[in-house]
Amino acid sequence: MYKMKRERENMIDFITAKDSGIQMFSEEGIVGFAKTAKAIAYIIQTKGLADTVYGSSSMDFADEEGFATQNGANELWNEAVEIYNWNVNKIS
Repeated sequence: MYKMKRERENMIDFITAKDSGIQMFSEEGIVGFAKTAKAIAYIIQTKGLADTVYGSSSMDFADEEGFATQNGANELWNEAVEIYNWNVNKIS
């Protein structure tokens, strides 16, 4: 008897700030876009996260993409990851 490891396809591996939200990508292309932490957490839960997720420079200059502050996109992403971790892993 052997056990097969099930892996998700199109896992999120790259994010960008865009139009006051976060656009998420996999190796295949765009896998999601959302403007709320709850919606981003849902996309993370359904698509999964790669071992490493890279962010474009727009994440550090989010005010140029409609966020109130330069760090707004990173704050939104971190809030979404916290929601995801609580919902899926039961950790905060």
